[in-house]
Order: sequence, then C-alpha cells, then structure tokens
Amino acid sequence: MSSEVSISQPKNQKPVLKTEVPGPKSRALRTLEDTLIAPGLQGFALMAGIVVAEARGSTVTDIDGNTFIDIIGGIGVNGLGHSHPKWVQAIKDQVTHASVGSFTSQARVELFSRIAERPPASGVIHAQLYSGGAEAVESALRLAKCYTGKTEFVSFWGGFHGKTMGALSLMGSDFKVGLGPFVPGSYTVPYANPYRPTVSSNGSNYAQACVDFAKKQVREAGGKDIAAIIIEPMQGTAGNVIPPDDFLPAVKVWAESIGALLIVDEMITGFGRTGKYWGSEHSGVKPDIVTLGKQFGGGYPVSALLSRDEIVNTKPWSNPSGSSSSYGGNPLASAAAAASLRIIDEEGLVENSRKVGEYFLKKLKPFEDRFSFVGEVRGRGLFLGVELVKDKKTKEPLPRTVTNRVFDECLKRGLLTMAYAASFRIQPAMTIDEGTVDQAVAILDEVFQLVEREGLWKR
Repeated sequence: MSSEVSISQPKNQKPVLKTEVPGPKSRALRTLEDTLIAPGLQGFALMAGIVVAEARGSTVTDIDGNTFIDIIGGIGVNGLGHSHPKWVQAIKDQVTHASVGSFTSQARVELFSRIAERPPASGVIHAQLYSGGAEAVESALRLAKCYTGKTEFVSFWGGFHGKTMGALSLMGSDFKVGLGPFVPGSYTVPYANPYRPTVSSNGSNYAQACVDFAKKQVREAGGKDIAAIIIEPMQGTAGNVIPPDDFLPAVKVWAESIGALLIVDEMITGFGRTGKYWGSEHSGVKPDIVTLGKQFGGGYPVSALLSRDEIVNTKPWSNPSGSSSSYGGNPLASAAAAASLRIIDEEGLVENSRKVGEYFLKKLKPFEDRFSFVGEVRGRGLFLGVELVKDKKTKEPLPRTVTNRVFDECLKRGLLTMAYAASFRIQPAMTIDEGTVDQAVAILDEVFQLVEREGLWKR
C-alpha cells in the first residue's frame, strides 16, 4: 500500500453562497418531493432543505448555486470525496459492458484480490458481497450460528449494526423503542465509553471493568448459548466514540472463553477512516468475522462479510445460494468497490486520513477550553467527535433546540454538519486537505462564538 499522498481531488475548497439557504429552487423542489416521499429520511437532509445539483471533493453545490463544505461525508460513505474522477471513470467503463448478475467478473476478482492483500487478521480473506450494511451483518449472524451451533448474541450499548430485525435486536439505543418484540437471545452490554463511563472501575482497569460487568449481566440474564459477540472498534452512531485500546482485546478473550466468535463491524472504521487501514488495528485485536460497507464502495451501495476458510465453509451457510444476494457482487458493484480500494491505495488516503485528521483534531482541541459548552473533542484519523454539553461537570448534553441552532448557523455559512446532535460527529472525505479543514474550522469557530456570546448553552 502506498504511503505517498497524491490526491486527485480539489484542494482549498471554500463555501460560496449566492442565495438564502435553502434557496428558492431548492424550496420548490423539496415541496414537490414532500408530497411524494414517505417520512423518515435522514435528519440532516430534512433540516438542510437543499437540493443537490453536483458535488466535487469536499463540497456540495445546490440547484440555487450555493456551494457548501461537507464534513458529514455521507456518514462515512464518502471516503473518496464526491465524484472522484478515477472512480467515476471506473463506473462508466463497467456499466457499458455488464452491470447485473452473480457471474464471475474481472472486477470482482480484482476486488477479492485487493481485500486479501490487506486482511484484518490472518486468513480473514474469504468474502461474500451484499448491497447494504445490515444485510452483511445479518449474514454474519447466520454464519456464526452455523459455525458454532449456538443461537445467542451479545452487542453493546451505543452500538449500531443496521435496522433489519436481527441487527435491530442488537442495537444499543432507544431508537428501537416501539419496534419490538425482538429476536430472543439478544443481549446488550456496556461499551467502554471514556467520556461517559457507564461502569465504575473503582480505580482498576476501566476496559476490563466493562467486560467483567458484561459477563455478569449476560450470565444473570440466562445467556449460555452465545454464538458471537458483535462490536464496532469505534462507535459511530453513538458519537464517534473511541474506547481504550485494551477494550477490544478484553472482549476477544471473553469471546474465546465462552466458545463464541468475535464479529468486528468495520462499516464506518474500515479502509483508513481512523488513520489505520482497519479500526481494529489500533487495538491489535484479531476478529473472526468482519463486516464492511460505506466507503468500501466509494458511494455505490455495496457491503461485504469476511472470514476464515474453516468458518465460511460451514453448512448450510456455504450451500449454493446459502449466503448469496441478488445484488451482491454484481459487476458494477465490484467495479465500484475495486476502484475505491485502488484509489485508497494509490493516492495514500490512509496516510492522508491520519495526517489531516491529526491537523483537524489539533485545530478543534482548543475549543474545550475556549467554549463553556464543549465538553470533549476527540478523534482518530478523520473520525472525530465533539461533545456539546450544558454543564462540563455533569456532562448533560445540550438540548436539541440549541444543537439545531448550531446546525442552522453552520448551514447559513456554507458548512454541512451533524451538529444537530449533542454528540457531534465529523467524518469528512478522506481526500480533504488542510486548507479545506481551515475553512470548516473557521465557520465552526464563528458559530460557537455566537452560541457562547448569546449564552444559548445555558438555556
């Protein structure tokens, strides 16, 4: 893999505002769409109200001619930056030849070969392809059942693995309230969140204290048939939470002690997002099964499962059509993912994520001391989080009315963010440069000064 950084995307990108936001053309088209679309679209898209005309690198331009810096990054999907020219060309080339079907293609062989060059653990190279993250997770759960002969699963508070029923049952948030009953044998236990610890360590190792609490919780809930423990190496939906490096190894030891597999969900953290190729590399943990998605496809909806030979050959998962998908691994999806991995390698995006992520963090870290409502700024690579709090001692989150105002003020100035949540997530394109980061930080600084000056955080 190349350590040289040579990026084929624009640099020093800036916001350009030509109308109020959203502009008149965006408002008109959104009004029409609202009469047709079912509710439930992603919150930031609904709140922004813009209609996209084109996007390049780390900017999005709407049909009114307004250009915004994007630090949402498709919530981890936009690793290459918008409309990467090499990726666009790969899609064009493939779609003129073949796009549908499960037959072997040159693109799919290249994709599998590239995955095998950088496995998350020795032997974890055998892939099956899908069209979405939850689909890959559901397949991982089925595979774990087939291999172990067991039926139960453990997941973590704050965890997110998708919205299909098996994955939903393992979700670690109140999102799933009202959507039960859930799959029996699903246990959710504390994640080692250093900023908001949920388990008292009494001066001992915090990561181990979380695992010890989890063991007791599962045991006392009657869990004795655990097929796998599923975990994100760093939690995205919970606020880009970064656990202590010794947490995942402790979870792995627990899994081995009960004869369970360790499923590591690298949907958000894989392929350089955290400054290393795999999120699990930071802790050195060796997963049994890995799920992939988001920037894996460069924007095309494709996901995957990886595991070892002896695991993937378990029946009935390994039977013909036993683990397949109608869309999974088609030539177009394979070309998109192969191009994405090729670009990440050739342009040194893992190193760029590490370097520019450190720069971004260095620029934001002083906000902890400068602003009364910034409880913590954290990050690894271009996986960053900012805790917006009403009180730094109690860590009470800022109310939604205030965070919505932060989002709106950023939007007015040409910055697309996820600042509507008190655990504010930042995951821009891995092709972003320091000049564009400076533009984003300047807008955040201006908006945060407004919040401080008006005392909004006290309300």
